[in-house]
Amino acid sequence: MTFPGFFDDAPVISMHDPLADLLGAAEGGVIEYCYADAVRLAGHSCPTVAGAYLSVRAALNVLYPDSLPERGGIAVHMPSPETEGTIGVVAQVITLLTGATALGGFKGIGDRFARNGLLSFARNSDENDGAVRFERLDSGAAVGVIFDASRIPPDASQRERMQAVIQNRETPEQQVEFARLWQARVRKMLLEHADDPTLVRIVPFSGSGA
Repeated sequence: MTFPGFFDDAPVISMHDPLADLLGAAEGGVIEYCYADAVRLAGHSCPTVAGAYLSVRAALNVLYPDSLPERGGIAVHMPSPETEGTIGVVAQVITLLTGATALGGFKGIGDRFARNGLLSFARNSDENDGAVRFERLDSGAAVGVIFDASRIPPDASQRERMQAVIQNRETPEQQVEFARLWQARVRKMLLEHADDPTLVRIVPFSGSGA
């Protein structure tokens, strides 16, 4: 399997997972996630997958400024229903990194390590301002993140190629250039704008329980 080379240069997200530690799945419970892991999960690399990855990273940097974030120790609330737009894709990447799952997730061992019920979805898109909310279970500290892909717009020439793709009539030449420019945009997000507050915006929350 060969991924684009820039995947290796994207920021790495390190987590401490106490369940992995208990079960001997990772030494000391420390697990490192890279962008390629999110791509493997989603099956593709796009601004949505990159945005979800960077959103989690931004939230963890705020919530855990001086320690490794705890996987399974964070509740997440999505700003829209699971079936709306790309919310479901974003939620899957967030689950990968934080461990937070909806009701069907891991139910724990005894009274510890449960991840089910830590991921929730708004009933409609009017419930909040569009931010994904992350909240520490131990301290109640909370933060929201809004990812704005429009801050890194696609190449102007992509419009015609996208129409050809949508209509299932792209030529081999169009497909090659479409893919190159598609990943160039993702690369710019991950390598040049990972800490850009206009791309990944932090929204303060009081910690009301996700």
